[in-house]
Amino acid sequence: MARAFSTIAYTPSVRRVQERNGSRAMNARLEADVPAHDSVTAYDKAFIEDVDTFFMSSVGETGWPYVQHRGGPRGFLKVLDEHTVAFADFAGNRQYISAGNLEHDGRVMLILMDYRIRGRVKIWGRARMVERKDDPELLARLEMPGYRARVEHACVITVEALDINCPQHITQRFSIPELAELAADPDGLAMLRELIGTAQAPTQ
Repeated sequence: MARAFSTIAYTPSVRRVQERNGSRAMNARLEADVPAHDSVTAYDKAFIEDVDTFFMSSVGETGWPYVQHRGGPRGFLKVLDEHTVAFADFAGNRQYISAGNLEHDGRVMLILMDYRIRGRVKIWGRARMVERKDDPELLARLEMPGYRARVEHACVITVEALDINCPQHITQRFSIPELAELAADPDGLAMLRELIGTAQAPTQ
C-alpha cells in the first residue's frame, strides 16, 4: 500500500518534477514499500502532545494558500483518538482567515516543530470549527488550566496522513523555560556546554 501522504502530495506534476530531478525511482520504492501512515501512533501522540508550536495551512476561495502559526502551552494540541487531533482556538487578532477558509474547504496541513530534538511531523487532514454551544464538553477538554487566553472555538482535524521528517536543516533551539530546566540539571548543563562549544567551534 502506498504511503498515505504520497497519495495526497504526489500529484502528476510532482511526479514529473521527481522524474526530471532523478528521484522518481526512489520515491516510487518508498510508495510501494513503506506502510500507509494514516493514523496516530503512540510515537505520534507523544510528539503531538509535547509541542508548543505548529503551523497550519488552509486554502481560500481564491485558491491562495494561507499559513497560520499556532502556539500555546505544551499539550494544547491534543489527540482525541487515532484519527483525530484538536486544539483550542485561542482569541487572536480576530481576522478569522483560517476559520473562513475552513468553511469553504476543510483541507489543512500541519507542520509540527520540536526544535529541542530537531523533530518535525507533518499532518494532512480535514478540519472543522466547533462552537462552545454545540459541544461544551469538547471545549472543556481542550482548555488549558492556568493559561490566560480566551478560548473562542475548537478546531477538530480528522487525520488523513502523517509523515515524519529527518532533522536535516532544522536548527536546534531552546525556549527560555527549557534552558532554565536544562541549566538546573547537571547532565543538562553539561549538554548545554557541549552544544555551545560545538556551535562556537571554527568550521574547517
